[in-house]
Amino acid sequence: LKYPVTIRPLTKEEGGGYLVEFPDLPGCMADGETIDEALKEAESAMKSWIETAKSFGDSIPEPGISTKYSGQWRLRVPKSLHAALTLRAKSEGVSLNTLSAVLLAEGLEHRVHLKSDGNKRHGKHY
Repeated sequence: LKYPVTIRPLTKEEGGGYLVEFPDLPGCMADGETIDEALKEAESAMKSWIETAKSFGDSIPEPGISTKYSGQWRLRVPKSLHAALTLRAKSEGVSLNTLSAVLLAEGLEHRVHLKSDGNKRHGKHY
């Protein structure tokens, strides 16, 4: 089964690194210093969560979000942005897709914090 995950950077106060959570599996999460490490730990956590649920006779939820969204879309960006993102991904030792997903998640998390802190920015909010 393929379950969707959320990935967010952890603050220094939280110990740094990245947190991966499975929205469909309550309480199932893992962290790691890097995104790749966090994802590897998350795979192990998911397997343990499912094994534990089965051992208690609990039902295993079907993946939710992944059945509604493919997780893929096409995005057109300026060549200069494409180049800058590619260089940064290479310098961080991650794929362009991984870097883009993390940057989008960080931006979304930032917007959520701005909204919850009562700070308002000019322009549209999504």
